[in-house]
Amino acid sequence: MNYLLKRLLERRSWKKIYKQRLTEPFHLNFISVFVYLFGSFANKVSYDLVIRPQYAYGILTAAMEAKKRNMTKITVIEFGVANGGGLMNMIKIAKRVTKSTGVIIDIYGFDTGKGMPSPVDFRDHPEYYNTGDFPMNRELLEKNIKGKAKMIYGEISDSLKKFTLDLDPNSPIGFVSVDVDYYSSTKDVLELFKSNSNLFLPLTYVYFDDIFMSHHNSKSVELLAIKEFNDSTPLRNIEYHHFFINQRIFKNAQWVKQLYFLHVLDHEERSVTKKERNQRVLDNPYLKFKGNKKQFN
Repeated sequence: MNYLLKRLLERRSWKKIYKQRLTEPFHLNFISVFVYLFGSFANKVSYDLVIRPQYAYGILTAAMEAKKRNMTKITVIEFGVANGGGLMNMIKIAKRVTKSTGVIIDIYGFDTGKGMPSPVDFRDHPEYYNTGDFPMNRELLEKNIKGKAKMIYGEISDSLKKFTLDLDPNSPIGFVSVDVDYYSSTKDVLELFKSNSNLFLPLTYVYFDDIFMSHHNSKSVELLAIKEFNDSTPLRNIEYHHFFINQRIFKNAQWVKQLYFLHVLDHEERSVTKKERNQRVLDNPYLKFKGNKKQFN
């Protein structure tokens, strides 16, 4: 609650509330008060009443999908931990998701541990980011996440291969947050999605933090890395779901346009017909059945 109060005291939080929340229909905001006071965790996620709703939605939905498949664990990852606010929020959300679904959440954070590396070229926007930006208080962070999440330090290009080799397929990746700012670093992150298909849910949720920024474009940073990834991997596709916004109660929230879906097209589940299921039959309200005879209205 203290963290929530601290966030509400920030000017940027009120600007966000004004632009994204108070522009929504009054009755939805009114209902939100009762959901916040009396609703379940899942309901609060539906009404965007959890700090970092993108994390809450991604982790909860991934856990629910895993549960449908009789899985007991999933893996979630944050690339670009910086001082750890996002990772610690992820820990809090994971605890509530486990309580709600019974699915255990394995949490990993990737970071250099010493701030951003040097930019490569214009695609990294060196005019906005610099070497050493977003440093970490490593000792303090490790103390607070001990036993709850695991940090992996170093350059992503060096640490990712060993990580995927050690990853347990019984805890598939269900949600990934990408907040590494650079094109070059994002490209390294997306190498993760070329790993064995059994390391992922067939539909994995990926949140891209920086694509909303006006100076980011399809020739740089995340959008360029996504395009190049899709062009190079015919059986893996990172795609924005244009109808996702229609599934949300609050449609002005910025994060709904930052959440992408990784389609693992070579996943076993996508290539094998389910053997045991009932035949699907479409209803036709214009037809009446009398005995074995069909009659048209």
